[in-house]
Amino acid sequence: MTTSSPLLPNFVGGQWIHGTGAGTPLFDPILGTELARVDATGLDLPEAFRFAREVGGQALRALTYRQRAALLAQVAQVLQANRADYEAISVANSGTVKADTAVDVDGGIYTVGVYAKLGDGLGDVFHLTEGDAARLGKDPLFQSQHVAVPTRGVALFINAFNFPSWGLWEKAAPALLSGAPVIVKPATATAWLTQRMVQDVVNAGILPAGALSVICGSASGLMDQLQAFDVVSFTGSADTAAVIRSHPAVVQRSVRVNIEADSVNSALLAPGEANAEALDLLVKEVVREMTVKSGQKCTAIRRIFVPEALFDSAASAIAARLASTTVGNPRNEAVRMGAVVSRAQFNAVQEGLQALKAHTEVLFDGNTLPLVDADPAQACCVGPTLLGARNPDNHPVVHDVEVFGPVATLMPYRDEAHALALVRRGQGSLVASVYGTQADDLARIALALADSHGRVHVISPDVKAAHTGHGNVMPQSQHGGPGRAGGGEELGGLRALRFYHQRSAIQASTAVLGAGVAPATAKA
Repeated sequence: MTTSSPLLPNFVGGQWIHGTGAGTPLFDPILGTELARVDATGLDLPEAFRFAREVGGQALRALTYRQRAALLAQVAQVLQANRADYEAISVANSGTVKADTAVDVDGGIYTVGVYAKLGDGLGDVFHLTEGDAARLGKDPLFQSQHVAVPTRGVALFINAFNFPSWGLWEKAAPALLSGAPVIVKPATATAWLTQRMVQDVVNAGILPAGALSVICGSASGLMDQLQAFDVVSFTGSADTAAVIRSHPAVVQRSVRVNIEADSVNSALLAPGEANAEALDLLVKEVVREMTVKSGQKCTAIRRIFVPEALFDSAASAIAARLASTTVGNPRNEAVRMGAVVSRAQFNAVQEGLQALKAHTEVLFDGNTLPLVDADPAQACCVGPTLLGARNPDNHPVVHDVEVFGPVATLMPYRDEAHALALVRRGQGSLVASVYGTQADDLARIALALADSHGRVHVISPDVKAAHTGHGNVMPQSQHGGPGRAGGGEELGGLRALRFYHQRSAIQASTAVLGAGVAPATAKA
């Protein structure tokens, strides 16, 4: 194992700076070799945040939405031009097969492109209006107009390890379009890809100085730098989310927070569906969600609910498809599923799996199959595992424990009311998917689940070739969820811009409102 890997620099205060420490190593989860090191020791964080807030923010806000959108379009072009390098980094540092790399890298580039187009449609304006002006009394002369103006703070992103590309750009694209400078702190284990993407954009000279910064390594002290008009967006565990919410920046200075935390997402075969096509749709999507990125997606299916009479049929069908999943070295074209990102994550998956096994039966164990072109003693590979809980009412663990890997639990239900109650035991999730053939039933169930999910994905035979996937987060739709999912809201088209704006009511005469507050401005 080499110890001469490069120390990746941070980009803060408009310059590239190495940490003063030895650095934390990043590893190849298949080969175990050291790839690079990251370190943020000794960085002048107050100056980094000041520079982003004052220099970067001022420069961004001096541009119109259309001008900022044009910058995003250039960012997308730079990222696309360097895609091959990003794929190589993803394979090496995240252990992903090419198809999984595309979910992360291409998903990030696509999201930037979508916001470039949305921003162009907002026009050459500097603020947004919300709704029409409303009279405040009998005389229509004095009215109230709600506007949204860009925050004068910095947007701090503390990101998770599973999407080093998409996790950056799904936050940064709407932030930059809004006029908010970005400081991103990627998860250490997979920070290389995020750092390289920022490096390419910075070197291209597209964005104003201070608009985009990256800090790799320890996050210690980052929250201490936040001031009243800053915002912070976090993706990760509920435990860390609780620490962020209790920080003085949030509690005392009212820093705005967006959280995406744990989520035990569900797939539900609608009641009364004896139709083989509906079951097949569920089976295919479950297997895809269990295996894409080795199950390391916040939106992956963790719980599967089917009518009692179809439990054994569903178990057999899912197991049969999982049996054809080849696991191992992603550099081998025969491999369909690579590794989890690190030894620590491998151990966490094993621990969670054991906790679930104590309350379930194993319906399929992919760990009994040999790895392809990988040493099982070295590679952080986990075979897809399907568990079963025939009495889901009496085993709360299956509704509470999220194993962040290729693991899902199949459960039977008696009727629609029972099914909905079981799904809701997830206490709020990012997404639920519903499968069936009857439009009326699917619509009713989708609306019933909307109160506890950020997104409800309905798959019927008419959209089997058109739907975007249970776990695929599209920038046009909201990403986030209530309850244990964190209560956050991201994306959703232009809705994402609200987080980076301040809403204010301008109360004035119609002449004042007409002089620049309301006319010729884009609608939020």
